[in-house]
Amino acid sequence: MTVGILTDTTASIPDSLVIDLGIQLVPYYVHRGLDTLRDMVDVQPEPFADYLKTAGQLPTTSNPSVGDYLNGFKRLAEHTKAIVALTMTSKGSGAYQACRAAVDILKDRMPQVQVEVIDTLKVAMSQGWAAIEAARAALNGVSFSGVIDTAKQVAHRTTMIQTADTLRYLHMGGRIGRAQHLVGSLLSIKPLIGMEDGVIVALGAARTRPKAYARMVELMGQCVGEGARIKVAFTHVAALEKLEQLRELVLPRFECVEVLTSSLSPALGVHSGPGTVGVSFYPI
Repeated sequence: MTVGILTDTTASIPDSLVIDLGIQLVPYYVHRGLDTLRDMVDVQPEPFADYLKTAGQLPTTSNPSVGDYLNGFKRLAEHTKAIVALTMTSKGSGAYQACRAAVDILKDRMPQVQVEVIDTLKVAMSQGWAAIEAARAALNGVSFSGVIDTAKQVAHRTTMIQTADTLRYLHMGGRIGRAQHLVGSLLSIKPLIGMEDGVIVALGAARTRPKAYARMVELMGQCVGEGARIKVAFTHVAALEKLEQLRELVLPRFECVEVLTSSLSPALGVHSGPGTVGVSFYPI
């Protein structure tokens, strides 16, 4: 591979693709009491979701450090002299700034290595799709500038729609964004959220999960057009059975040329909570 790809664990890319595509992952951190856990290393999605269900105090999260990114770059630099790094939205995390700071240090120590840092302005598999397609382009021998263009284009085109039983976790974690007004909704309401310009926004609400899923499919159609050719990733937090209900609605409505399923990483699960189900998709 002529170009190395680096991103962080909040991209929630399926493990098999991370391995097959040679993507370098830098872990976020989950702080639980006195313990500091590396996302997707020391803590995994399913057991962490079980813990969240009964947790009296919500854990906190933090982005990778400058040193974490620097170490990731050094590992990739053993095999390539060109690296594309993709971070989650800079409006919800300090990852982009930490990554840029690591690049400045790398330039002094390894000036022969080129690094492009992309603020995807996205999260979860919307960020993940950009990393996946960039890695595929790199494996196909696409130039450094071509890989950068691929990553930017996919990041721009992806859309995330998500629903959960409650916004409690997002609110308590301080990641509620412009969906703040939904916090006071009745407990029976299923909020729908998305991301615009790097910030969480409200897309509406529904009385039941089936109605929430139906509305999600409607929103997908409005975004890409009915029957559009798309790549879609279904994401969840300990809600695989509920996710299957959404899949059954989505797959017949669109020409899904690639379908992925993944658990949100614990660093995202902290803020979205158990029972969360979402889609990240883009037209092709």
